[in-house]
Amino acid sequence: MILSRRRFATLGATVAIGAALPLRYARAAEFSFKLGTNVPETHPLNVHARKAAAALLEATGGRVELKLFPNNQLGGDADMFSQLRSGALECFTLSGVNVLSTLIPSTAISGVGFAFKDYPTLWKALDGRLGEHLRGQISKAGLVAMEKIWDNGFRQVTTSTKPIVTPDDLKGMKIRVPVSALWTSLFKSLGATPAGINFAEVYSALQTRIVDGQENPPAIISAAKLYEVQKYCSLTNHMWDGWWFLMNRRAWSRLSPELQETFARVVNGAAMAERQEVAQQNETLKADLAAAGMTFNTVDPTPFRETLTKAGFYRDWKEKFGAEAWSILEEATGELS
Repeated sequence: MILSRRRFATLGATVAIGAALPLRYARAAEFSFKLGTNVPETHPLNVHARKAAAALLEATGGRVELKLFPNNQLGGDADMFSQLRSGALECFTLSGVNVLSTLIPSTAISGVGFAFKDYPTLWKALDGRLGEHLRGQISKAGLVAMEKIWDNGFRQVTTSTKPIVTPDDLKGMKIRVPVSALWTSLFKSLGATPAGINFAEVYSALQTRIVDGQENPPAIISAAKLYEVQKYCSLTNHMWDGWWFLMNRRAWSRLSPELQETFARVVNGAAMAERQEVAQQNETLKADLAAAGMTFNTVDPTPFRETLTKAGFYRDWKEKFGAEAWSILEEATGELS
């Protein structure tokens, strides 16, 4: 069969549309939601968000579409959070320790320094009473949070000058932290000089030596190529961080109860798959980062906890978070002060 140029061009256009959207869903979705994230395209958060979008389209017969905008395409965290609250952005994955805590201070409690010793302890808290408590606080602020929080991993300190072995190694060190009172307090209590810098500016800040170090999980260190401007990675596991999948309440209310159930099931399922991949990747990436030139060292957390206790870090944050939230946290972690 010989195709004319016109028929070939028409067929090509059809194939292109079909590659982006199955032909049975070629009609515009009834509900089209934008999802903003703040990490590079290749991060598991975005990989599994795209899988969730495809699964959601399939599960709803093409009625609900999720459009992903990764890597700060829609602005920094503060910008996207403002858009989420106004309704200009329907969905946003946001750390509870970061910008979200400026509106809802209690969400930062999941990032208390050296609180969670491992993943089983962490998930017991966040899939249990602590997570339920925090979602309740988020709901009171007019936002909707999906049940399962997405994993960013336990955070490690990287530097361009020396490995961090004891708290003394942090004294006076200029270190980038997210714009967050808890992060700033943690590193000040350890003797460092923290600087709150948005993630989009981290690479250049390290490259130009505005700061000497930063702290992030291996998946972020790799995806953002921070190994190009950092020499040492100290496995401090000083803090865990993750992303709440947040929705604008007006956008959420547009969905029928049936579609809400489907949306939550698909997104929470993707979060569970993302958790597994991040945990695995943060282990396997250590070898890749070492091959790229990073030097790793393990860290005993005990002297760091002792330093924080002496500095009043736990006492002060217990007072700020309140007795109820702190007691729920310590149900999973044990006594912290």
